Amino acid sequence: MRSVRIGVDTGGTFTDVVAVDEQTGEITTTKTPSTPANPADGFMEGVRKVLRKAGVETVSAVVHGTTVATNQLLEDRIADLGFVTTEGFEFILEIARQSVPDGYGNSYFWVKPPRIVPVHRVRTVGGRLDHTGAEVRPFDEAQATAAARWFRERGITAIGVCFLHSYANPGHELRMREVIEREHPEAVVSISSDVLREYREYERSVTTLVDAAVKPTMRRYIANLADRLGMPFSVMKSNGGVLSAAEVVHQPITTVLSGPAAGALGAALIASTAGHPSVITLDGGGTSTDVAVVVDGEPSLTTEGSIGRYPCKIPMIDIVTVGAGGGSVAWISPEGTLKVGPKSAGADPGPLCYGRGGTEVTVTDAHVFLGRVPPHLLGGEIPLDADAARQGIEALAGKVGLSPERTAAGILEISAFNQSNAIRQITVKRGLDVRDFPMVAFGGSGPLLVCRLIDILGLPSVIVPPDPGNVSAFGLLTVDVKNDYVRTFVTRELSLDAAAEIFGDLEDQAAEALGREGFPADRHVYARSADLRYYGQAYEVRVPAPAGPLDEAWRAEVLDRFHEAHQKLYGYGYRDDPRHGVEWVNLRVSGIGPITRPAIGRRPYGTAGAGPVAAREVFYDEWGPVPIHRRAGLTAGSVVPGPAVIEEYGSTLPLHPGFTATVDEFGNLEVRRG
Repeated sequence: MRSVRIGVDTGGTFTDVVAVDEQTGEITTTKTPSTPANPADGFMEGVRKVLRKAGVETVSAVVHGTTVATNQLLEDRIADLGFVTTEGFEFILEIARQSVPDGYGNSYFWVKPPRIVPVHRVRTVGGRLDHTGAEVRPFDEAQATAAARWFRERGITAIGVCFLHSYANPGHELRMREVIEREHPEAVVSISSDVLREYREYERSVTTLVDAAVKPTMRRYIANLADRLGMPFSVMKSNGGVLSAAEVVHQPITTVLSGPAAGALGAALIASTAGHPSVITLDGGGTSTDVAVVVDGEPSLTTEGSIGRYPCKIPMIDIVTVGAGGGSVAWISPEGTLKVGPKSAGADPGPLCYGRGGTEVTVTDAHVFLGRVPPHLLGGEIPLDADAARQGIEALAGKVGLSPERTAAGILEISAFNQSNAIRQITVKRGLDVRDFPMVAFGGSGPLLVCRLIDILGLPSVIVPPDPGNVSAFGLLTVDVKNDYVRTFVTRELSLDAAAEIFGDLEDQAAEALGREGFPADRHVYARSADLRYYGQAYEVRVPAPAGPLDEAWRAEVLDRFHEAHQKLYGYGYRDDPRHGVEWVNLRVSGIGPITRPAIGRRPYGTAGAGPVAAREVFYDEWGPVPIHRRAGLTAGSVVPGPAVIEEYGSTLPLHPGFTATVDEFGNLEVRRG
C-alpha cells in the first residue's frame, strides 16, 4: 500500500504542503490560503488537498513548520506573565543591557521598551548559590509558597523562574517548580535550567519568560492539531532539527523560527545537489522575507538571535527577517516619501487585487498592475482583480505626484532595496563578500525581484528551484531529529576530566531524548561544540569540537579552530601571542537522530523546451508585449532570454531585459545578467 510523508509549512498568507511517496520518491506539492484565526483549519485543508492530488490515503509521518509562537512574540501578545527570581534581583529586566539600537547617536531619544513582565508581577525568593553551584544561603520555602499563592490569587497562570547561578546547580529552581505545582496546579511553569543552562542572567531570564509566554498558546494549538489529525506528528525547530509534538510542548521556544529554518535547509539541499554548496537563501512570503547563508551545505547557526524585541539565546539558524513580502503595504510617510512595509495586508483581507476588502496598495498589487504576474494565483484557483490594483496604484500615484507606472516600479524598487539590506546584514556584517555567493530564491514572492537583486548586490546568479513556493514545506522532510544541550564551564585551564564528565552528562541527556523519539542507540549521533573567547572579551565564538576521547590533541584541535574562526570573523587573532590567553565558556552537545532524505531527481534533458504559450503587455522600462512561458514546458538545457515572464503553479519569475534563465539538469532556473 502506498504511503506518504507530508510537510506542512504554515505562513502568514499561504499554507504550503509537500508529500513524498515513500515507495517511489514522487513529490506532490500544493498550497492553500492560511487561516490566521485558527491556523489548524488551513493545515487540515492542506493535508486533505495534497492527499487528493497524490491519490493516496495512508500517511506515515507529518512534519509541521509553524509561526504560532513567532507571531505571538512579533505581535507582542504577552499578558498575565509572572516572574520569580532571586531575592534582591527583582530589577534585572529593567537593568537589561546597555546596548542602544542604531548606535549611540540615537541614545538621547531612545527609551528602553516595556519589559516583558512589569515589576509588579515579579516575586523574589530567598536563597543563594555561587557561580560554582555551591549553596551560600538555603532556599526559602516559606517565601516560595507565598509567591506561588500570590500568583494563584491573581490568576497569573504562566510563570518563568530564573535564579542566580542556576546554570551551575538547578536545585533551587527545581524546588520552586515543585512549590508552584503544589500551590498553583493550574500554572504553566518554565525554569531557566531547563530552557537555557548557561550564564548571563538577563538573557537567561528573558529566554525563560518567552518560553513561559508561548507555552499555553502552543499547547492549545498542538493539542487541537493532534486531535484533528488523529496521529502523532513532528514540529520543526529553530536549530534546524525536528521534535515530536508531544516533546515540543515542553520547550515551545525552540520553534520560534520554525518555518524560516525549514526553508533554509530545503534550499541548502537543493543547491548542494545542483553543485552549489555555499549560497544565500531568500525566502519571500506574503508577510516577510527571510534570508540566511549556507556555507559548505550547512546554514550558519547563532545563539544571539531575537524575535521582535526579545533576545532568545537558544541555538537557531542565523536568519535575518525583513518586512518585505508580497503583502507589504505601500504608504506615505509624514515627510511625503513613499515607504513599503513592514506592515502587511496578510492573508485576510490581503492585497487589493484579492478582492477581499483590502484597502491599501501592496507589493503584489504593483506586480499585477505592471503585468509581471498573471491575473490569478495557484494556477487559477485564486483570481486576481487587476482593476482594483490599478485603481489603488493610480490613487497612490496622485498623492506622490508620479505616474502610475513610476509609482508601481518605485514600490518594487523600495522592496528590492529592503531585501538587499537584509542580505547585506547576513553577509557583509558577518565578514562575507555577497558577490561570492549565488542566491537561492524561493517562497511565493521570492523570485519576483531577483533581477533587481542581481544588479543591486552584484550576485553571480540566482537559482529558482521547481515549485519555489513549497521549498520550506519540502525542507521539513529533509530534517533530522535534533536537540541541543549546553553547560556553562568558564575556565582558562580546561580540565579534560571535568570536560569529559560534562560532555558525557550532556550526551546522556541527548540519548534519553532520542530514545523517546524512537531512535535505537546505534543510530544516535552526537555533535560537540564549544564557546571560547580571548580572556577579557565579553562574547564568545562557537566552534565544533571533535568526537572521541578528550586528550591534549583534542584540546589543541579546538583551540586551533577557535583561532581560525576568530580570524575569519574579526580579521585578527592571537594564535601565537602568549599575552592573550583563551577562556572556555560553554560546552555543547547536539543529539541527532538521522532520517532518510527524499532524493532530488534529474529532469529530462533537451536542447530546448517548449516556446512561449502567450504574450502579455508587461512594463519593465516601458510597456510592450512580452512572451509568457510555462515552467512545466521547459526542459533541462532550455534558455529563456529576457524580457519574459516564466509562470508556474505557486510562483512567477519576471525576467527583465538583459537577463537569461537557463534550466539545469535538476529543473532549477539559473538567472544571470547577460
